[in-house]
Amino acid sequence: MATQRPVLLRWVVIPFLGLFAVTTGAELPRALEFESGLLWAGRADVRIPGDTGTRFSLADELDAQGEVYLRGRATWPPAPRHSLAITAAPLEVSASGILARDTLFADTLFPAGTEVDATYRFDSYRLTYRYRVWETRHFRADFGGTLFVRDAEITLEDRDQRGTDSDLGLVPLASFYLAWRPYPALALALDGDALAAPQGRAIDMRCAVQYTVRDSLQLGVGYRILEGGADNDNVYTFALFHQVGASLTWRF
Repeated sequence: MATQRPVLLRWVVIPFLGLFAVTTGAELPRALEFESGLLWAGRADVRIPGDTGTRFSLADELDAQGEVYLRGRATWPPAPRHSLAITAAPLEVSASGILARDTLFADTLFPAGTEVDATYRFDSYRLTYRYRVWETRHFRADFGGTLFVRDAEITLEDRDQRGTDSDLGLVPLASFYLAWRPYPALALALDGDALAAPQGRAIDMRCAVQYTVRDSLQLGVGYRILEGGADNDNVYTFALFHQVGASLTWRF
């Protein structure tokens, strides 16, 4: 299976180094949000190299497993109507099965009939700025941008050989938060980062019902879609992941 990144790196070092960078000389973040639930793949199409590899699907041709996911976000308001946030969002899906045809992946040939294991990992770390453009008693709209750092790796292996491809990159995305609040304690929110270009696209969007228990505590439940990919000579990969989960936000 793919090499696992240490939990310490994912959940402690990177988020808190970034947190220190944006809060030096200022107050600590005003909110901490944790989200968890079930993740499964609707699409995971891969061809590596993008011009000579064999296209196959972890979701359709192999048996992709559902996974439990975790993600966290720290938010700090440097000034009224402004917010900065740091997000850590690891993602990993495993699949296994028997290849129906010869498959060339990452310069490694897997013959038809081979029993294989596959791993699709797409960890992201984000720095987001948003400005509150509009707020009334029932509506709120925040817009801004996100610097999206992706740490991705796809692995295909059998008992004798292993092919793997990894990528580390930085992508700018548009960011938004829209909410309708029919009652003071209840809101329907759409929260996400997204961008599309000829080279590829990335979408991370969540629709959630949020309930404010008290000023310092908010609970939420919702559905998140993660979709995107790229198509070039080096890599072809397009994926669609579904997440259903609950969140807890602590404000202080």
